[in-house]
Amino acid sequence: MTTTYTSYRQISADLPTSLKRVAEQPDIKRESEYYLKTIGSVKTIDQFFADTRLYNYAMKAHGLEDMAYAKAFMRKVLTEGIDNDKAFAKQLTDSRYADLVTSLNFARNGEAATSFEAAQKGVVDKYNRQTLEQEAGADNSGVRLALYFERMAPSITSAYGLLADDALAQVTRTLIQMPDEAAAADIDRQADMIGQAINIADFKDPKKLGKMMERFTALWEAKNPSDATDPLAVFGGGRNTGISADLLLSINTLKLGGR
Repeated sequence: MTTTYTSYRQISADLPTSLKRVAEQPDIKRESEYYLKTIGSVKTIDQFFADTRLYNYAMKAHGLEDMAYAKAFMRKVLTEGIDNDKAFAKQLTDSRYADLVTSLNFARNGEAATSFEAAQKGVVDKYNRQTLEQEAGADNSGVRLALYFERMAPSITSAYGLLADDALAQVTRTLIQMPDEAAAADIDRQADMIGQAINIADFKDPKKLGKMMERFTALWEAKNPSDATDPLAVFGGGRNTGISADLLLSINTLKLGGR
């Protein structure tokens, strides 16, 4: 059985190739071609919402497909932009909404909003990455969490930013082996524990971040040994195998032929 660590390493070791494989899947390629062919002709927010296929593509690209039904909510996000600190997207703790506005900034750029690379290739790149993470999660939720953390963590500036995102918080608590009772503690107490255990600045160093994710996947595997066949186990407890995370990491490294 392929472990969480091994699966993560197989994807992350050559991420461009992994993303290319996703982009070349017939259904993904078809949707991306439609998006690139169409988005440049969209000049207003109304036109963007009117094309459901286009709208759903952009929403998935930003990890917001579960919010696609809430068009009034999303309209407010796009209409107010992000240039004003009081803008709706800036008031939301979830950074995905501001990220969508950054890609499709109608509020700032008007009819030219879709002419920028961020609105075209940038969105396609995000769509491919989202798809890659989702496919990985279908086999092993720990791998999806690791890939998501690796993508999002460099933009995090504080422990509170980690705690504001359920997935990032899950990875963080696993990394520092936070006891279940501590995870239910006051958020300031949790932030203090994280600050003592993790140097947030290390997230901006790809090598250090990669090492963290290797450790996370080993810890995840030790706690959730059935996760490789159970994609619903993201927040499940799993049974403890009695094998330390460090030993599991060493074993998996040997399986991959070392580094």
